[in-house]
Amino acid sequence: MKSSVVIKGCKSGMTVILNPDTPFEQLLEDVGKKFKESEKFWGSAQMTLTLEGRELTPIEELQVTDAITANSQIEILCLLDTDANRIARCEKALTERLMELTARTGQFYKGNLSRGDLLESDASIVIIGDVERGARVSARGNIVVLGTLAGSAHAGAAGSEDAVITALEMSPMHLRIADLTAKTRSQGKKMGRGPMIASVSDGNIDVESVKKSFLDYFHFI
Repeated sequence: MKSSVVIKGCKSGMTVILNPDTPFEQLLEDVGKKFKESEKFWGSAQMTLTLEGRELTPIEELQVTDAITANSQIEILCLLDTDANRIARCEKALTERLMELTARTGQFYKGNLSRGDLLESDASIVIIGDVERGARVSARGNIVVLGTLAGSAHAGAAGSEDAVITALEMSPMHLRIADLTAKTRSQGKKMGRGPMIASVSDGNIDVESVKKSFLDYFHFI
């Protein structure tokens, strides 16, 4: 009998291959059982997660992730997307939406920020370029980087925990929103594939892959 759940581990995380023919509710049970049985093997760890084998909605992806964390001591740092076309479409839609918003507000900076550079804004800001290692960005509102965020970013500098930080590639040294600092062991390392967004949830900064639903975040810039 073909297994409905197969786990493959690597240095950067794990891949879970899901049988496309198993009913989803049964699949969730199988995922929970599989990780419960292997809990001692994995131990307490932080990992990236890639889901393969079947198409999942964002809600189903969340349910699978919850089934893993509820039956193990694994903390999922981010969910990686292996669909290159979907990532490209998401990046294109995100870029077009942000360019439309910045054209209306004028709150943008064009160019790369290099080591030692400091960019501050009294509102939200969109950076059309990269924030390189050693560069810093601070904004009273939101920070959007249409490029790589490898330096430090502080959104909601006036104390707003509703602010967000997003980038087409996220590998920051430091992330802050209001008075909160992101807890991560991967400073300077890539936090996921494709666009990522950092926001405050339950008193902590969470970093997630940007999906189409996350475009709703950008009405406030």
